[in-house]
Amino acid sequence: MARLTGLRRFCKKMREKDSTYPDTHRTASPGAALPIRKHGVVAVIARQGRLLVIRRSDQVSAPGKFCFPGGAIEKGETEEEAVVRELREELGVCVQPVRRIWESRTEWGVHLSWWQSHLADDAPIVPNAAEVSHIGWYTIPEILSLPDLLSSNREFLRKVLAGEIQLDWEP
Repeated sequence: MARLTGLRRFCKKMREKDSTYPDTHRTASPGAALPIRKHGVVAVIARQGRLLVIRRSDQVSAPGKFCFPGGAIEKGETEEEAVVRELREELGVCVQPVRRIWESRTEWGVHLSWWQSHLADDAPIVPNAAEVSHIGWYTIPEILSLPDLLSSNREFLRKVLAGEIQLDWEP
């Protein structure tokens, strides 16, 4: 209960900071030497042995691909603020970034900061159809079996399985 109260306080603070807050939605590959063109964030939400994964809509880049939610950091925004904004826009939820757990660089020159984040158990997830066509809670083997999984997500999960990245699993 204390954690939930803290999350609600955090979400209220973020809404006050961002007046545009809507109450509803809204590793480099081997040999890759591309300069970093963009910086993005990825939210990793773990619960009961499962991870929250989205399938991207046909209206965004990498259409139809499965991945963890996230997106680009806007000018003047911290990584934590970007995690909160992106999850609000994609899934209509307020999350609390807990800690950065990994950094990678995609083959397209995008630097990604991966954040373990907390989502309240009772938070209704309302996908923004313009960005997300499907959401689901999957085990790591289930995610790895998805044929349309983004390569950076596959690399992240392999590192989790190898013990190189530690996740905090919520009950």
